[in-house]
Amino acid sequence: MARKANASTPDSASRTLVLGIDSSGLIVQSGQNAAGVVGVEPGALLGTALGDLLEEGADQIDGVLEAIAQGHERTAVWKISGPGDAVVTVQPMVGSGLAALVHIRIALSSAERFQDPARVRRALFDDPLTRFGSNLDLDQCARALADVVVPHYCNVAAIVVLESLVAADETPGGASGSAVLRRLALATDNHDMDWSATFPTGEVLVYPPNTPYRECLDTAEPIHLRHMDAGAAQQIADAWRRDPVKDLLDDVSMVILPLISQGVLLGLMACTRTAGYRRFDAYDVEIGMEFASRAAIVIDNARRFSRERATALTLQRSLLPNRLTHPTSVEVRHRYLPGSKLVEVGGDWYESIALPGGRVALIVGDVAGHGVKAAVTMGRLRTALHTLANLDYPPADALHILHELMMELGEQEPHFATCVYGIYDATTGTLEIASAGHLPPLLLRADGTTEYLELPAAPPLGIGGGDPIESREFQVEDGSMFVIYTDGLVESRGRDIDDGLARLAGIFDSSALDRPMEDLAKECLAGVYDDHHRDDIALLIARLRRLPDDTRESWTLPNDPAAVRRARGLVRTQLDLWGLEDLSYTTELLVSELVTNALRYSPGTLELRLLLERGLVIEVMDRSAALPRLRRAADDDEGGRGLLVVSEYARRWGARRTALGKAVWCELPIPGVDPDDTLVSEEWPGQAHHTDSYPLPRFDEA
Repeated sequence: MARKANASTPDSASRTLVLGIDSSGLIVQSGQNAAGVVGVEPGALLGTALGDLLEEGADQIDGVLEAIAQGHERTAVWKISGPGDAVVTVQPMVGSGLAALVHIRIALSSAERFQDPARVRRALFDDPLTRFGSNLDLDQCARALADVVVPHYCNVAAIVVLESLVAADETPGGASGSAVLRRLALATDNHDMDWSATFPTGEVLVYPPNTPYRECLDTAEPIHLRHMDAGAAQQIADAWRRDPVKDLLDDVSMVILPLISQGVLLGLMACTRTAGYRRFDAYDVEIGMEFASRAAIVIDNARRFSRERATALTLQRSLLPNRLTHPTSVEVRHRYLPGSKLVEVGGDWYESIALPGGRVALIVGDVAGHGVKAAVTMGRLRTALHTLANLDYPPADALHILHELMMELGEQEPHFATCVYGIYDATTGTLEIASAGHLPPLLLRADGTTEYLELPAAPPLGIGGGDPIESREFQVEDGSMFVIYTDGLVESRGRDIDDGLARLAGIFDSSALDRPMEDLAKECLAGVYDDHHRDDIALLIARLRRLPDDTRESWTLPNDPAAVRRARGLVRTQLDLWGLEDLSYTTELLVSELVTNALRYSPGTLELRLLLERGLVIEVMDRSAALPRLRRAADDDEGGRGLLVVSEYARRWGARRTALGKAVWCELPIPGVDPDDTLVSEEWPGQAHHTDSYPLPRFDEA
């Protein structure tokens, strides 16, 4: 197939000549404007060698011809006889009778710049507006706009918009002169650093009174300053309190154009022609206003997208956990990717919640559907499940309650979701898991064997009928890895789910036991960024280890009032061994209250346990299933004050049912230890995965 040559783009800052050459470098075609560009009539150019046009550097022609023969394009700066330096682009041609097209661009002199209004207008409106108009990023859009205005319309241009646009706030009905603005872009044709230093990009500003900028904002009309003398420049410099302004604006011509879209003033565009160039006239102002009107629509589109994207990301950030908590012996990594680049919200979620007694709840769920509706339902389920986890409901019971909630929500609008919920006990090494229609968890055992865990079948949450949700308990060796995920990770339009499951199991083979978890998380998502039709993805990886033996101690106590005194002595001795003598008084007090309460309401023996984690956890387990509740005793009551004392002295306390009865626990902070030192490293979970591999969309990619 023949390769098409790109048409030369209009350029008001240069003259362009297009020549056609053969394989030997002879000119066989010439544009009719040859005399105006290189000073030679078109007929006289035909048959001459391309090298004859060069004042120096003719030896470069052989290399160019060799590149043409290989189909390569070349661009260089050549010194042309007469006009001087020129930017020359040589494009090879196939099947057209020509070897290549040669584009010669020569910069206009200052006397010729901006002389032809038709050329200026064509350069502004033909191609550049389309190119920068396809971008949805406000900053990039403003920079592209400034690069179009300079050099086609003026020498210096600044794009200033309302600060509320950049901050993605609601746009006010209109901007007054006192509005807070931000300079998004500044462009100059000679890259003079004085301009960028005096008018820095990114500056947040309020224009001072008695300046043309302020007048433009107040009237929403273009301001035409055909010639600004030293006095006018000095007046603006004094109002702005920026002394360099007087030198930069002395002897310039300026047009300040309002950016108005749908009747709302978004900002302004300040265009300056420096000394030596044709000054702005009324026709230039008309051209500039037409361009500013179109540019304002593009900026408004970018502003709307930025606001919608910020809203969606704020929603997703508020719905996903901002920290993952777990015992110190457990290591957790996660990944989250929405299925849509435009919406960037979805119904998948993950959770890692540290529970009292050295336990952790590991959860992954998937609400059917995409977008904001699925995300809102996900937020409801996640909040409910987080509450149930903190109430110490077993996995099966928690999912059953969640199922009832989904059935209730489904009466208003049909919804369903899948979820897998596991609780790992780092003191016993047991893992209890329940699943509601979710894909099976993957367990890589410490001996290197990998298996997908078989769980009792149950329908998704919100789907009536089917088997009840039941849990299953597994014994897990130290160092094992537990992987839960949503179907977007293992299934796509181009890959069967069985192949995806096999790939995931291949990643977590025996070698994964010694690999960093961050590398494993990255490998799990390798290649998914290229799939534009994928589902949402949530992934949670946990390396499970028991807490060290020297961080926990337990004792069995008889159902005897003397057990209270013995418990205090055991606790005092253990705290001395841990070097926590300062906590002895408070700990003995709380142990006395908890043991006394258990002796009063429970038959049989008791178990007292101390656990040293990020805090000091005290647990008393008895044979009664009745959970205690906090109440305020009356003045004449003989009891009922024990839990009140516990709640006052402990950082937190609670109770949960066990297989034999219940466990009442409380936690004391350890001096010098942050009990919540489990924050994830990112600003919000998943942020890096948006910014690293999620370029902002363009209209032509939608």
